[in-house]
Amino acid sequence: MSYLYLNKTFTKSNIQHYLLARFARVLPLYFVVVLSAYFLTLSGNDSLYSIPDFNSLLGHLLLVYGESVFWSIPAEIQFYFIFLIFWFFAKQRSGYIYAFIVGVMVLLFLTNFPRWYGEVYEIPYNFFNVLRSLPYFFVGVIFGMHYHSFKVPGYLRKHGFILVLGLIPLMYPEFSFVSSDAKRRMWLSYEVLFVMSTVFFCIVFLVPNNNIVLVNKLGDFLGKISYSLYLLHMPIIVKVNQFTLSVEMKLLVSLVLSICAAYVSYRYFEKPLAIRIRKSINRPKGNMAS
Repeated sequence: MSYLYLNKTFTKSNIQHYLLARFARVLPLYFVVVLSAYFLTLSGNDSLYSIPDFNSLLGHLLLVYGESVFWSIPAEIQFYFIFLIFWFFAKQRSGYIYAFIVGVMVLLFLTNFPRWYGEVYEIPYNFFNVLRSLPYFFVGVIFGMHYHSFKVPGYLRKHGFILVLGLIPLMYPEFSFVSSDAKRRMWLSYEVLFVMSTVFFCIVFLVPNNNIVLVNKLGDFLGKISYSLYLLHMPIIVKVNQFTLSVEMKLLVSLVLSICAAYVSYRYFEKPLAIRIRKSINRPKGNMAS
């Protein structure tokens, strides 16, 4: 988002365009899946996701609570509003962005990432998800701010830096040889944040743009369907896991079915809706009135 928007003027029309584009990308499919899961659960079928009552449904629709993979969607929407603060200061007072980020990260550390969750009028909420994710969001904002201006020496632009992706599996407790508290706290650990930020920096700034691992048609295809893939893959995995198959075959079947379901969702729902919304954004006001 910082790559796309921080160089633009902070005006009412640009803000409206930004919010509409962001929400249109995330919310339609999210609401469809949430409502489908709710009505399926009421009918005694929780094969999609379990949303057992109306209060739980409200928590999802109000974007303050998320079951299973839904946890990240409220956090993402909340990031969209936090980003407006950075955008406001980007042109003339960019130093406030760094001060804000450092201040919040120190506060999160000193308070041990406070667990803000519970119920209000029996409607569940969980703001711990956005708090534990904020440092990673901040890193992305800073990298995006400097993507155009940061000049990497030619001798550092090497395809070999793609190997840093191998560090990601080593962050998981089952594979990590780290014996410190970072192994147990995982995404609440600034040590993990440092490693993941290093991986991200190498991929974005040091790996050449024509790297075959990152630039290919398969990657483009998976990128297009990635949101549907994220929302739909978990029920498929749960269902396939009930079959009497080897672990390797379960993985393959789950992957194939998830990609197929994601493609259908993207092709017949996400893409047509995105085209309509994009046209409505770019349509002149005179035509809209007519």
